[in-house]
Amino acid sequence: MNVLVEHQCPQCGAPVILKETDRIFACGYCRVKSYLSAEDYFCYMLPNRSDGSRPLVFFPYWRFRGMLFSCFHDEIDQRFIDFSYRAKHAPQFPPSVGIRSQTLKLKFVSRETTGRFLYPTLSIAELMNIFARRFNPCLSQPVLYQAVVGETFSLIYSPFYIASDTGEQCRGQLFDAVLNKPVSDLTLEDADISLYPGGAPNRQVRLIPTLCPECGWDMDAERDALVLICKNCSSVWKSRGNGFEKLPVAHKPETGDNIIYLPFWKIRAEVSGLTLDSYADMVSIANLPRMFQKSQLSERFCFWTAAFKVRPRIFLTLCRNMTLSQPRKELIHSPPAGRCFPVTLPAEEAAQSLKIILAGFMKPRKTLFSRLSEIKVAPNDFLLVYVPFQESAHEFIQPEFLMAVSKKMLELTGNQGM
Repeated sequence: MNVLVEHQCPQCGAPVILKETDRIFACGYCRVKSYLSAEDYFCYMLPNRSDGSRPLVFFPYWRFRGMLFSCFHDEIDQRFIDFSYRAKHAPQFPPSVGIRSQTLKLKFVSRETTGRFLYPTLSIAELMNIFARRFNPCLSQPVLYQAVVGETFSLIYSPFYIASDTGEQCRGQLFDAVLNKPVSDLTLEDADISLYPGGAPNRQVRLIPTLCPECGWDMDAERDALVLICKNCSSVWKSRGNGFEKLPVAHKPETGDNIIYLPFWKIRAEVSGLTLDSYADMVSIANLPRMFQKSQLSERFCFWTAAFKVRPRIFLTLCRNMTLSQPRKELIHSPPAGRCFPVTLPAEEAAQSLKIILAGFMKPRKTLFSRLSEIKVAPNDFLLVYVPFQESAHEFIQPEFLMAVSKKMLELTGNQGM
């Protein structure tokens, strides 16, 4: 479900509604185009219905979304997760924001926002431990290995206030400023929020002009893209700090009509606990009924992962099939001139899937899955590769690698909750 964010153009002040996954901000009035960036994660706040007579206190909640893969004894469970939880230990406040982040329009937290913002004290690592303790016992089998891929963390502040003039019955109670209703029957003594450290917000969304750092040309990108392409000097860039960093890029050439290029990460990695250095090693581990030439024995093995988010089951299938295909034809080291599907999964997140991809083609599973805890996969080199697909009425088809992706599935997922 789309999460919407209200924002204003920094140039002309025009209002705009963004999706939570939008990274390219293009004002429809003054035509200014910028890339949205944050220091580590984006901070949002829920709207409030307070009349302004009481000081607001904003309580922090972590929101996490991502693909969860769990390896059991002989199968891989895949699902999409989306949950929120208190970012500090404070039982007076609700444990989560529920579905409010999906049903209400959020706003970015900025230094100009008034109110007292409580500081988060629960780390992301602690948040994931809480999730694992609550979720894993609900699974049908013991988990041998688990990985979260495409994880997106954000901090959502929910507004509250202490009632002081609403009558004797409500005086001193903690109120939810979204609904203007008391959270519970707690009195001021029980819910003394002044004990919690907080202050003015120190967060600010960064707006980076989408001009190529190399030639100054206006770069192209879809609104949810994490990577921008300069068609003028054939370069590709990702955001880093207050600017952009150049990415190594290549594409598999193709001629014909109705071609669209889907992005993949080609990842070289060191694998320990298992011999997986060459194409021949992969054929042996996957128990493939395939003959190979002597020249292929020395070809180095690489993982291939989708560089876009899609439903977990489809993501794993694409990564497995592309990795087993091990494309070996010469690549052209530049972005393609044709249509490109946006990169919505960063390389660092794609790397979290490598062990799951390996588990997806190991045979026999029952024997090798028990060794997953001993196997280590350390990525050390990334290359963004655009692979050509033929567009049909309902699918994007890659005939050489026998792959097809539903167009409708990509429309539904984009860069957000799958």
